[in-house]
Amino acid sequence: MTIKVDHIGIAVKSIDEAKIFWEDALGVKLTGEEVIPEQKVKVGFFPMGESEVELLESTDPDGPVAKFIEKKGEGIQHIAFRVENIEETLENLKAKGVKLIDEKPRYGAGGAKIAFIHPKATFGTLVEICQRD
Repeated sequence: MTIKVDHIGIAVKSIDEAKIFWEDALGVKLTGEEVIPEQKVKVGFFPMGESEVELLESTDPDGPVAKFIEKKGEGIQHIAFRVENIEETLENLKAKGVKLIDEKPRYGAGGAKIAFIHPKATFGTLVEICQRD
């Protein structure tokens, strides 16, 4: 079912401030940014081999990333696994009784189809599954 780790999402207050570490300290270049209005987030992309780090900055004080930072502080917000067929994967997870946040895929950064698995089902980690065509 799982192909690979697609990305790690890191919640930050400011992509502009956080990218200094990634670019200056690690030498990884920001390759682009995208605003996803439906999720109230701006995403900055740092490719890392076949995966990437995505910095997540809230565009709204009531957005999920802002709430995450308020509750837990800046840091890893989720890990995403790329799958070949997200609809099939969601059906398989539902059939196994896995608690889902999203029962149907939604639009994600980079044009991916995404869905989240509830942290209660994954021992406290927010897991995203995504499909990139």
